[in-house]
Amino acid sequence: MPDYKEMYLTMVRASEKALRQMEEASQILIAAQQRCEELYLADEEDE
Repeated sequence: MPDYKEMYLTMVRASEKALRQMEEASQILIAAQQRCEELYLADEEDE
């Protein structure tokens, strides 16, 4: 008989890992966007 508990736990662990990685990727993109905005505003001040 299939081990449904193990299958469930495998999927839950993978889902949690994927969500953590998506959050990390989101934070990286947000930081890059903020840096680009800072660079843009700094360039405007130089003009």
